[in-house]
Amino acid sequence: MTAGSRRSVFNRGLLALLAALILASCSRPAEVNPALWLAEGPQGQKVWLFGTIHSLPAPVQWRSAKVDAALKQADRLVLEVADITDDTKTAKAFAALAQSPGLPPLNQRIEPDLRDELAVELKGGGIAPAQLDPYETWAAALMLQQADSAAGASDAANGIDRALAKGWSGPIAEFEGAAAQLAIFDRLPEPQQRALLSAVVRDAPSRDAQTLALQTAWMRGDMNFIARTTAEDFLNHPELLEALLTGRNRAWLVQLDAMLAQGARPFVAVGAAHLAGADGLPAMLGARGWRVTRLQ
Repeated sequence: MTAGSRRSVFNRGLLALLAALILASCSRPAEVNPALWLAEGPQGQKVWLFGTIHSLPAPVQWRSAKVDAALKQADRLVLEVADITDDTKTAKAFAALAQSPGLPPLNQRIEPDLRDELAVELKGGGIAPAQLDPYETWAAALMLQQADSAAGASDAANGIDRALAKGWSGPIAEFEGAAAQLAIFDRLPEPQQRALLSAVVRDAPSRDAQTLALQTAWMRGDMNFIARTTAEDFLNHPELLEALLTGRNRAWLVQLDAMLAQGARPFVAVGAAHLAGADGLPAMLGARGWRVTRLQ
């Protein structure tokens, strides 16, 4: 799970520039070259690392010759959630964790100066004012973000992880699974859950522009932009960075080690933010002395 909300870093001038880029892109095909690495270990281990994006406005042609070649050499596909296409299973996992008795009203769990914005978000998502009160703060934050996404142009059905799962005929392994992934949010201390809720509400007005910018960066394989944006997301919340990104990356490396020790040749496809920057999987493997080559 590429995991977290974007900070409000776009002023009016940048929004106007993005709008101009959208119009310009209508006259030519989009260039789609998501980032892909090959990491080779000292004992001949091989793992391919591919950055995904979980939703897009429309399907894109992302399968290049280099991606196809990597998939042909791999013996298994590794995703964050193997059953990514099973929305019913994910919904059941969410329902099992999302509610608790005796919670304060949601508008008492957000910063006072964001209560009006919360009311706007609830109304815009077609959610009654008290409808989310029984939900834990993290769950309410994700439901608000989901409602906002549903109203926008992007669609999880166009996500690259789903496309990979549907097109792969071999074994699929997972780093977490839906229940374990949601449990990461469920284990967050309440102050961190409230910080997540505040970020979702605060960033709502600029989310469409932010989402577009990240989608564009993913299409271009611009990992520097993704790394910078991720750092801005968590600038004031290092504990969320640890829980939602870097800690998960370290846990995934442990699982990857176990696969490779058994002779696996995995094609790892996870949210692009998990591959960006000094704490991304390519950099972590490089720090171990592996040869890491950017293929695309």
